[in-house]
Amino acid sequence: MAAALNTLTAAELSDKLASGDVSSVEVTQAHLDRIAAVDADVHAFLHLNENALDTAANVDAKRKAGEKLGPLAGVPIAIKDVLCTLGMPSTAGSRILEGWVPPYDATVVARLRAANLVLLGKTNMDEFAMGSSTEFSAYGATHNPWDLDRIPGGSGGGSAAAVAAFETPIALGSDTGGSIRQPAAVTGSVGVKPTYGGVSRYGAIALASSLDQVGPVSRTVLDAALVHDIIGGHDPRDSTSLTDKWPSFAEAARAGAQQESLKGLRIGVVKELDAPGFQAGVSQRFHETLTLLADAGAEIVEVGAPNFEYAVAAYYLILPAEASSNLAKFDSVRFGLRVNPVGGGTVEDVMAATREQGFGPEVKRRIILGTYALSAGYYDAYYGSAQKVRTLIQRDFSAAFSQADVLVSPAAPTTAFRLGEKLEDPLAMYLNDVTTIPANLAGIPGMSLPMGLAPEDGLPTGIQIMAPARADDRLYKLGATLERLLVDKWGHTLLSQAPALS
Repeated sequence: MAAALNTLTAAELSDKLASGDVSSVEVTQAHLDRIAAVDADVHAFLHLNENALDTAANVDAKRKAGEKLGPLAGVPIAIKDVLCTLGMPSTAGSRILEGWVPPYDATVVARLRAANLVLLGKTNMDEFAMGSSTEFSAYGATHNPWDLDRIPGGSGGGSAAAVAAFETPIALGSDTGGSIRQPAAVTGSVGVKPTYGGVSRYGAIALASSLDQVGPVSRTVLDAALVHDIIGGHDPRDSTSLTDKWPSFAEAARAGAQQESLKGLRIGVVKELDAPGFQAGVSQRFHETLTLLADAGAEIVEVGAPNFEYAVAAYYLILPAEASSNLAKFDSVRFGLRVNPVGGGTVEDVMAATREQGFGPEVKRRIILGTYALSAGYYDAYYGSAQKVRTLIQRDFSAAFSQADVLVSPAAPTTAFRLGEKLEDPLAMYLNDVTTIPANLAGIPGMSLPMGLAPEDGLPTGIQIMAPARADDRLYKLGATLERLLVDKWGHTLLSQAPALS
């Protein structure tokens, strides 16, 4: 029996579309049908694109007319709701932007449209990307397709859950401290945070401008690479955008999939990111994967990064400080929600009432923390000190990469925890990003890919690969090789073992 269209990878769908075996309308309809069947349970989507089938029909017409199309033309994709989309609401998971439809596309969205991908809709997220579980969305939590009582990670849990639930083959996310990689780890998907500046942030609703990065979510390394090739590259509208000429990441992934030996590759294990407090099953699968890499010829070396100990503390001063500044624009005057106090009031009264009602508890917590850290008398003691720690972390990475070509660690310290389990303990929630935060502070690229199920609970675990800035191709080459080795080991892809949703 032929596989259902919604279970095929983006690369497989691309081949079928190019050969004429299927149409984009058929592929898009199959994914819309899947969303209709399961998303009431998963809640991955906040908004569906009512023009998706029209877009698909237009792509089919272009192909029939003989127009030369890109490799993912006609393939559906989901978009994290932090990205502005012309004609579709963009709420960043917040009530303060409920119903807001931007007058423009984010650059990455415009590039997807130009490449003739079909936008399925917008995915759920923690409000303004603040969270590690997608429980802080103003529109309700997303559920992990592996176990609907568990979180799908955050802040981009909607994109990861949509991919893992076979509602879309590929998606876009954003990663400020692990919001692509941690959800990928706990849902058994692939997630990539590119080098800072390698993908445009224009039109991404800002959380922390020096940390945010847009990237792909997928079920395979090749699919992530194909998306990265489309969305990457210089954007003059983003002042932090790199002007580099990037290699084809899809070619790197294809080369990695064919690579038989890893001889000559030095893989560094960051001892500070292989902590004894991690879940036993995560550590077990990680060390089994290291053995697999060594058996393939890689040299495994232990590297130290002593300042990583302070990464979480530094991050939770830098991020709230930048967030308090970025979120000041939501003032009830220019756009978004406006709440008028009973009996009227000044502009300040309207602003206070609007922000009180429009922002959720986690956003308020971080705005208060960030404003305090930037206030007179505390700037040097807190924000300034955190930036100094950031420099030390960058130096630790430089030293580590002098000893290794890539670095690896678990992508998350545990498998998916239960919904509600950590809502009353912000610190416990923050520590879910302990392995992913350093890469954001340094601006280097990172990838999470599945490394097997934890034996104690049968839930996905993920391995993180990190490379020097601008060396994103190393992630795709090694990631594709490891993906093949793991499939050979387990005899199947991880997501093929996911429990079927009713």
